[in-house]
Amino acid sequence: MIIIHKNTENGLVHLNEPVNGSWIQVQDPTQRDLIDLAALDIPQDFITPALDVDERSRTEREDNGAILILLRLPFFQGAKMDLPYSTQPLGIILTEKYLITVSKGNIEILDEFASGKAKGLSTAKRNRFVLRILLQIANKYLYYLREINKIVEKLEDQIQLSLRNKEVLELLKYQKSLVYFTTALKANELVLERLQRTQLFKMYPEDEDLLEDVITENQQAIEMVNISSSILTSMMDAFGSIISNNLNVVLKFLTSVTIVLSIPTIVTSFFGMNANLPFLDRPLGTTFVAAIFLLIAGVVVYLFMRRDWF
Repeated sequence: MIIIHKNTENGLVHLNEPVNGSWIQVQDPTQRDLIDLAALDIPQDFITPALDVDERSRTEREDNGAILILLRLPFFQGAKMDLPYSTQPLGIILTEKYLITVSKGNIEILDEFASGKAKGLSTAKRNRFVLRILLQIANKYLYYLREINKIVEKLEDQIQLSLRNKEVLELLKYQKSLVYFTTALKANELVLERLQRTQLFKMYPEDEDLLEDVITENQQAIEMVNISSSILTSMMDAFGSIISNNLNVVLKFLTSVTIVLSIPTIVTSFFGMNANLPFLDRPLGTTFVAAIFLLIAGVVVYLFMRRDWF
């Protein structure tokens, strides 16, 4: 699917044909879409990498001046998935006339721009548009990281009384998400540093300041992900011990109850023997026997409570 956007006096509008200074949004392109893009002098080698889910972040430049900026951005797959949060590639292609974004699926960040709600956004100012996308990607990492921290806090409350591995496995899912975030952020950092160092495309002073903000936000995201990942790793080790300790407490309680309940069985079995035993000829013999095992059971319960075994 190809959607063409252009800023006009009436705001951001959709066009049927690309014009100079337009933004071409490409999602899940068909073979016909690829042919149409090739007719616009867009290198085919710049389109296919953005459709590969495992493609790494990088920048390239063609002899005709076309520039490819390939980054990985976060997306939410679903709380029930084995990997709730993952990353996917986004290709940004700059030519002399157009700005093209290529993605495998729907990109929430681009939808926000396409809705026209972003203030001060101009498709004609391609370099600044690219920097706004980069800044939104860094902010998206921070947003999803805050969401992960909230979920981890809820799991922390649940796991303190848990006897199962369900909560620990949930934590493992989010730990894997943080690993994907760390890898993608570090790769994006190299791309941003290259943009700053080599000045891959000409920027005005305002653009340079915006690039500095993007790098700062990306570095902050890296630091926060590293901190969250370290805390989560320590939590999983500690919670494994907590679950084991909770299970031992339950087993200790059940063992104590079993011992106390076995006392009546022992006493009544003793008085059930075919032998001359005390209280057999008394009218209240049964009451005496019950009093005996209640007394012994009470003593055992008292001793267990003194030792914190009950």
